[in-house]
Amino acid sequence: MTTLLFVYGTLKRGCSNHHRLADQIYVGPARTRPGFTLYDLGGYPGIVAAAPDAPGVVGEVWSVDAQGLSALDAFEGLPEGLYRREPLELQSPYDRQQVEAYVYAREISGRPIIGSEWTEPRK
Repeated sequence: MTTLLFVYGTLKRGCSNHHRLADQIYVGPARTRPGFTLYDLGGYPGIVAAAPDAPGVVGEVWSVDAQGLSALDAFEGLPEGLYRREPLELQSPYDRQQVEAYVYAREISGRPIIGSEWTEPRK
């Protein structure tokens, strides 16, 4: 069984943690429905629900197998409560499909807003 997963940060193609998706299947580019934004968490982003007029977040959809998903859950800090993996509504062509994402689960006050699209800083 596989899960469709929306990624928007370091897991995207060309970014520092993309290798964690190396054995998975890239489905295509995607954008969330309006009402989501990204926050800067210090070297990586976190997606959170925002005002309804927020334009949404740009990312990618991947088909991830159970073993890959388990490894990503650990990497994303689910056991520590850093993120939650939950369903997220995307725009067409994914609007009728079950897609999940890692949603930031901690306090965002004082964190800078990134907006719709995260670009990894060059080191």
